[in-house]
Amino acid sequence: MSDTTISSAAFADTKPHYELLDGLRGVAALLVVFYHIFEGLSFAAGGTPITTINHGYLAVDFFFILSGFVIGYAYDDRLGKTMTTGNFFKRRLIRLHPMIIMGVILGAIAFFMQGCVQWDGKHVAISAVMLSTLCAMFFIPALPGARYEVRGNGEMFPLNGPSWSLFFEYIGNILYAVFIHRLSTKALTVLVALLGIGLAGFTLFDVSGYDMIGVGWTLDGVNFLGGSLRMLFPFSLGMLLSRNFKPLQMKGAFWICSIVLLILFCVPYIKVDTAPISLNGLFEAACIILIFPVLVWLGASGKTTDKRSTQICKFLGDISYPLYAVHYPIMYLFYAWLIDNELYTFAEIWPMAIAVYAGSIILAYLCLKLYDEPVRRWLGKKFLKKKPAL
Repeated sequence: MSDTTISSAAFADTKPHYELLDGLRGVAALLVVFYHIFEGLSFAAGGTPITTINHGYLAVDFFFILSGFVIGYAYDDRLGKTMTTGNFFKRRLIRLHPMIIMGVILGAIAFFMQGCVQWDGKHVAISAVMLSTLCAMFFIPALPGARYEVRGNGEMFPLNGPSWSLFFEYIGNILYAVFIHRLSTKALTVLVALLGIGLAGFTLFDVSGYDMIGVGWTLDGVNFLGGSLRMLFPFSLGMLLSRNFKPLQMKGAFWICSIVLLILFCVPYIKVDTAPISLNGLFEAACIILIFPVLVWLGASGKTTDKRSTQICKFLGDISYPLYAVHYPIMYLFYAWLIDNELYTFAEIWPMAIAVYAGSIILAYLCLKLYDEPVRRWLGKKFLKKKPAL
């Protein structure tokens, strides 16, 4: 860990970061964008199976365990002692919400650029778009079929779909502050075990009917249950890992963990109709319950060995959240372009795919430097000022 990797917009008392975990979060974010490009080809072709990076949606579960580990490390010894619950919530809002608002604004712009029409061509009133924008800024999710569910896919946040996972992240932060951090390590272990059983059952017995754990993006009953399990288990497990963490000696941890993530995300769907359980669910459960915790442990154990690798991990860590938060409005435009031009294979669209990929990274970096860091710095100074000594 090193304080040289801390962002310029970080709080003054921020603990030194785990450099490799920052880097791995960035790698996962880059793979999410890659996954969404292939998701667009599937969507344009009428819902055909996603190819190449088939299990890229598991990056969300990896994000959750990373988040739990980092929050446990950063706040377990302070919350309720040297830090109030209110101060914790302020910090999390300052860290997360500016980019949520930016994602909504970009999503609204993208929707207007598409002519304010749903995917089936139905025109949406501007008043409904404005209501959707306002609700999303205050993180009020849309019910399927509601007037402000403007894209017509049932998305919780139709102007910026991936915000669903941040909605669950907020729930996790609230539960941590009011409940989870108070648990003893033994009690937390029991909670993690029970949640793990719930998640395993959900995936192995294909409760969603999707034969995959890509749930949580809409507010129907099964998706809310699945999304809650997707967040609660890895989030709590990450906290448990942070309490019991003892570093291992391992060279090349960052590259090994990055390659493992890439391989896992590229494993094809596992479909055997005669199997008594979902084999694809078994693979997903193994990733979330067994492999991802090992990767987090190894990543937290490793250190960067030179200035260049430190800079790379810092850049990846800095860009990871903005990239995740703002790339999907570009994807909406990309998906519309695929549909309009009836393009269904990567061979047909790879130059545009490269442009979309690079454009997403550039947009995220600009949002980080020109908006997110200055806004967070200002909010931190305004709302987190230390009270003068009496």
